[in-house]
Amino acid sequence: MRFVSQLVFGLLFGVGLAVAGMTSPQKVLAFLDVGGAWDPSLLFVLGGAVVLAAVAFHRILKRRRPILDTEFHLTPATKVTSSLVLGSALFGVGWGIAGYCPGPAVALLAVPGNPETLPVLGGLLAGTGLSVWFDSKRRIFTPRT
Repeated sequence: MRFVSQLVFGLLFGVGLAVAGMTSPQKVLAFLDVGGAWDPSLLFVLGGAVVLAAVAFHRILKRRRPILDTEFHLTPATKVTSSLVLGSALFGVGWGIAGYCPGPAVALLAVPGNPETLPVLGGLLAGTGLSVWFDSKRRIFTPRT
C-alpha cells in the first residue's frame, strides 16, 4: 500500500508541475530574469504551494500518526548550519543555470526527447552523493556530546 500511495502522489505531483508549466526551464529562467522579460507566474505557483503546505502540515501533524505509516518521519534538524546555507546556495545556482529543479527534472523523464535533463539528473545524483559522503566524514571526526 505504501508503494502505491507513493506512486500515486508522485504522479499527481508530476502532473501538477506540468500543468503549472514548471517543467519548462524557459519559465524558470524568465522568472529569474528580473531585468528583462520577467515572468512572475512562478511566484504564484510557489506561493500557492507554500500556503497549501502550511495548512496541510498544520492539520496533518495534529494526528497521532500518518494514515499510511506508523510514524511521522520529520527531520531532527532545527538549526541553520553552514552546510545548509552552502547547500541551498549551490541548489539555487544550479537551478538558475540549468532552469531545472529536481522535481521537474525527474518528471521530464516520462517525456521522450528531453536529453537535456540527463546531465541535470547526473548533477543531482552527484551532489546527493557528495552530500552523503561529506556527512559521513563529518560524523567520523565530530566528537559526540
